[in-house]
Amino acid sequence: MWVTALLLLLFLLLLLLLGRRGAHRLEPAGRAVLITGCDSGFGHLLALRLHRLGFTVFAGCLCPGGAGARRLQREAAAGAGRLRVLRLDVTCGRDVQAAKELVLSHLPDTGFWGLVNNAGISTFGETGWLSMEKYEKFTDVNLLGSIRTTLAFLPLLRKYKGRIVFMSSIIAYFALGNGIYSMTKAAIEKFCDALRLEMKKFGVQVSIIQPGNYARSTQIQPPVSAEEIWNELSAEEKAAYNKEYVQERANFFNSIVSEGSPNGNEVVDAIVDALMSPAPKARYMVARLKEKALVLVCALFPTAVMDFFLSYALSKVKLK
Repeated sequence: MWVTALLLLLFLLLLLLLGRRGAHRLEPAGRAVLITGCDSGFGHLLALRLHRLGFTVFAGCLCPGGAGARRLQREAAAGAGRLRVLRLDVTCGRDVQAAKELVLSHLPDTGFWGLVNNAGISTFGETGWLSMEKYEKFTDVNLLGSIRTTLAFLPLLRKYKGRIVFMSSIIAYFALGNGIYSMTKAAIEKFCDALRLEMKKFGVQVSIIQPGNYARSTQIQPPVSAEEIWNELSAEEKAAYNKEYVQERANFFNSIVSEGSPNGNEVVDAIVDALMSPAPKARYMVARLKEKALVLVCALFPTAVMDFFLSYALSKVKLK
């Protein structure tokens, strides 16, 4: 029975690979894509890449007057009007509606092809160190922001049988000093799983991008200050911890951030494939071998095994 199931799985994988090789990538000209979070990082790189490929790009920026947005505007000036920079705060329903109206009034011939939910924020801190207000902010940006934008553009995506791409992370599988970020990414993965199945009947493809550590490329997580963390702790948390512990945890986390890959174009390559491939993947994991191994352990082994590995990684960081 197991042999039959394995052979069937291999046959289906072979058919999928042949289908991907045999079909042609789509023609970008006349297709519109909206990207959130284009001020910097993956969103900024993706807006430039798609524009150069020939897409009509709507680049959503939180700060339209910032350096990142100005660079995109300079690119737009030489691109025959195919790149438009717009203010888009994904936590603001009015901004999302205004973005939809702008897209509708400037749709190219082939219509609305893609939505890339890229906007996100990150921070560091153990569970009790973070305020309820911070949990609400992270949920609003990383989770509800993507849902808010998706709901607004679903009618267009169904009409043109387009693509939706969500920015997740391998941190969706485990938490290591940034549980608040991990929580939002795990939640968006489940939202995508439901949406992907529901959209198949409309011909809409949904993909998830799961980058590893690209902190040096995106600057989403700057180095943390132990002093600032300590000063923001409540009296109860200060009684449970001490400055030395907070400093050690901050040093540990900063060392991870400093090891991040500076090559964000590796992630952009995956997003472009999700938008242009005739058979896009449901998930694109763009990570180093050791990061993929950690995810594999998390997926295949009991939770106790994963806890052992993560506890070992933190074994030098103790309360004194």
